[in-house]
Amino acid sequence: MRSYCSIYVDAGYLLASSATRVTGTSLRRGVQVDHPALIQGLISQAEEHSGMPLLRVNWYDSGGRPGGGPDIHQDLIGMLPRVKLRLGRLSQTGEQKGVDLRMGLDMATYARNRVVDIIYLVSGDDDLTEAVEEAQFHGLQVMILAVPDHRGRPHAVAKNLQREADGVMLIDAAVVDDAVKSLAIDPALIPAREEETAAGPADGAAGAVPEVGSAEAPGEAAAGLEPAAPVAGSASEMPETIDRPAVPPIPGPRPGPGPSAPDKDAQPTGPAAPAAGADQHPANREMVEQGSDGIPPAPSAPKPSVLAGKRPTTIVPPKIPTTQTPMWSTSTGDPGRGEDSDGITVELIDAVVRQVLVSWTASATPAMLIDLRKGEPFIPGDLDRTLLLDLSSRSGIYDIDDIARHELRDRFWMHVKRLKMN
Repeated sequence: MRSYCSIYVDAGYLLASSATRVTGTSLRRGVQVDHPALIQGLISQAEEHSGMPLLRVNWYDSGGRPGGGPDIHQDLIGMLPRVKLRLGRLSQTGEQKGVDLRMGLDMATYARNRVVDIIYLVSGDDDLTEAVEEAQFHGLQVMILAVPDHRGRPHAVAKNLQREADGVMLIDAAVVDDAVKSLAIDPALIPAREEETAAGPADGAAGAVPEVGSAEAPGEAAAGLEPAAPVAGSASEMPETIDRPAVPPIPGPRPGPGPSAPDKDAQPTGPAAPAAGADQHPANREMVEQGSDGIPPAPSAPKPSVLAGKRPTTIVPPKIPTTQTPMWSTSTGDPGRGEDSDGITVELIDAVVRQVLVSWTASATPAMLIDLRKGEPFIPGDLDRTLLLDLSSRSGIYDIDDIARHELRDRFWMHVKRLKMN
């Protein structure tokens, strides 16, 4: 009987850990993933390590549609060769259900029937420890395939799972970096005009008084949003002098000074009234277009009514200090410990919140920001879980106490109110 290997992928772990490696936060919506390239990289590594052909990849995730159905990305994954899509479901609070149970049952079934000889488990969940023991009891080897952090260590793999597995391997870092890309804007590409606002807080705090000539999009004032940036060509950006090209004089006598301008509603009568169609004469029409002195009139600035109709199209991500480096769960070199080894500080909480918002704004729209602010103090489930997971990972503290949770959510809303829209 020919021997095979198999790969069991916990998509939640793989994508969240890959997002943490690339963006510094586990928010999956903040990255763009080339799933075929990522899966092919896992297959090549497993076949090379085991020396056996792959039977199939079992891809476990929560259904992206109501009722547990696959979304468009999961449909494409399920159509890949040698890939079996196994979906759980999402609860009303956004938590995945049934994924770990499916993985454990499938591992036990493969082990009892000796379908494969080696299972490569891409997960770090402690709940799978008993399933690993069951598979080993039936003679299978179980190897952990973990996402590497920036120090080349397994990211977010439970100690119990590492202890019971037959070994821990790291996924090729080049495979992750090539297949997972951040959607966030590079801080170096953010325009400098966003860093300073006249007569306003340097950090863009909410409630700043808009400058004269600026305009807010409809609904921004009610939502507490920052004023939109000046539109190109507005009066605030017009130069004081305009260099106009020389215009050749028109043949004939130049018009002399005339009487003061009449009332705009008055109609000219008598001999001074222009003849019908006189303004259609080429010379007269050229005079109207160029002005009485033969110089074209300067372009007028947009009216306030035009500026008021400008609607924001993007969200400016929060600024992260250039001297700040991403913090990881193993940045000190000690397993399971973060840079903040003495506890959770406000600086650490701010770093987590800023990084999550940078990833969130990469795919969010101004309308989503308005809805988020309207829902205060309720934080959407995916954002709340990401905040807690990243804080736990960076601090090395598994159980976040209530004081830290309240502070984390308060700082989240403080930074959300500072977001601007362009």
